[in-house]
Amino acid sequence: MYSVGIAYLLWLISGFGALGFHRFYLGKIPTGLLWMFTGGLGMVGSVYDFLTLPGQVREANIRNALYDRRTQQPQQESWRYANDANYKVVNGKQEKESPERVILKLAKENNGILTVSEVALGANVSIDEAKKILDTLVTKGFAELRVRKSGSLVYVIPDMADKDEPLEDF
Repeated sequence: MYSVGIAYLLWLISGFGALGFHRFYLGKIPTGLLWMFTGGLGMVGSVYDFLTLPGQVREANIRNALYDRRTQQPQQESWRYANDANYKVVNGKQEKESPERVILKLAKENNGILTVSEVALGANVSIDEAKKILDTLVTKGFAELRVRKSGSLVYVIPDMADKDEPLEDF
């Protein structure tokens, strides 16, 4: 993790950013060399860096999190799902949860009632794939397909439904 304090310290001891030490620290080697040979782009770039250094540190930390430090290769799973509910940490590594597991979690949160679009969004699958999974659960007897009074189709997982309250709007 990069530190804003260290970045500002390096900015200061490199002649108020003119030598670009802070840019080398943040992994911006090409612009660090540019700063070093041009005096921080005539100090204009140095002033810019002084004002934007916290954001640059944040970006460097994000960039650092995207790459496997050992191989300098992008991590196998896409970074945008790093905090997604579809991933769980197993033995220190993030692994994708099965769509069925995500569906069960969604069902628990929604008192056993699901729609195809909720599942597609929550499990990060296409609408067609979400419908196939839900239909498979119905075929296996784990879920029921019901029609609301409004005419919309919902899937109900009775095990996850609130036992004390009847299912409404059906």
